[in-house]
Amino acid sequence: MCRIARATALLSVGLLLGGCAGAGRDFIRPNADSFQVGQTTFAQVTQKMGEPKTTSEVLQNGKHVKTIVYSYANASGQPLEEGVIPYRGMTYFFYDDTLVGEQFVSSFKLDNTNFDDALTDRVQKGRTTREDAVALFGPPSALFIPPMVKETSSETIGYTYHAIRGGLFTGLKQHIKVLHISFDGGGVVTDIEHSVQAPK
Repeated sequence: MCRIARATALLSVGLLLGGCAGAGRDFIRPNADSFQVGQTTFAQVTQKMGEPKTTSEVLQNGKHVKTIVYSYANASGQPLEEGVIPYRGMTYFFYDDTLVGEQFVSSFKLDNTNFDDALTDRVQKGRTTREDAVALFGPPSALFIPPMVKETSSETIGYTYHAIRGGLFTGLKQHIKVLHISFDGGGVVTDIEHSVQAPK
């Protein structure tokens, strides 16, 4: 699943290459209770969020999942880190017209999704609980249920941070870190996926 998180984060690169002060339509991340995975429909999401920036389809665990993305980049905005081009992106995943996953990524200071991935080693399969994980990393910026997660898990929470530096003429340098933690029906960790893509 980490590959999906990286792929949706990378959609912002096209916006930044446009060289505009602001690219895409700005939006505010919906409250955690605005949509419910396993219940909310595609129509309910688009009614609240409007027309998505992009729409595509991915194959996840043998199922065709519809993906929509809302994204915004503003070179004159205030980033979390100096030299980073701030942007935010919200991705929703649907199976049979029902929401099965959502992921928010931001490098704006106001609503950034940075997290301390040095704490990843503290998460242990079969021992760490969902409450333990949230206590370590804070409220998750992503949530997935089947078919976005493996059959051995009931849900996965995620954390993704994507920092982009540079420009059209100097080249873009990206730093992406992703952490996905999966749980069984009792809320105990069954799987951990952690990846980092550092600038070359």
